[in-house]
Amino acid sequence: MTLLMSHYNYWIVVALMMVGFFIVIAQGNLVKKIVGLNIFQTSVFILYISAGKIHGGSAPILNDSISVYSNPLPHVLILTAIVVGIATTALGLALVIRINKAYGTIEESEIQQRDHSC
Repeated sequence: MTLLMSHYNYWIVVALMMVGFFIVIAQGNLVKKIVGLNIFQTSVFILYISAGKIHGGSAPILNDSISVYSNPLPHVLILTAIVVGIATTALGLALVIRINKAYGTIEESEIQQRDHSC
C-alpha cells in the first residue's frame, strides 16, 4: 500500500490521461475535444515533471554541501511545451470559429452530414 501511495502523482497522470482521452473520443463538440486534448496534454506535463524530480535533490548549483542534484532539463522542456500547447490551443479554437462560420455548427456529426449531403 505504501508503494502505491508513494507514487500517487503517477496515478493522477493516468487518471488525467484517461479522462482527456475519453473526452476526445466520446464528445462530438469540437470545443470539448480541444478541452480533452488540453487535459491529456497536462497529464503529460505532470508525467515529465514527476519523472524529472529526484527526492532530496537540489537545484544544480555547485556547492560542496550538496551531493544530489535534480536535472532541470525536463522542467525546461515542459515550459517550452506549455508555450507550444497554448499556441496549438489558440490555433484549434480559431479553426473551430472558422468551421462554425462555414457550417453553422461545431458538432462533428452535423458537419459530416453537411459534407456528405453536398
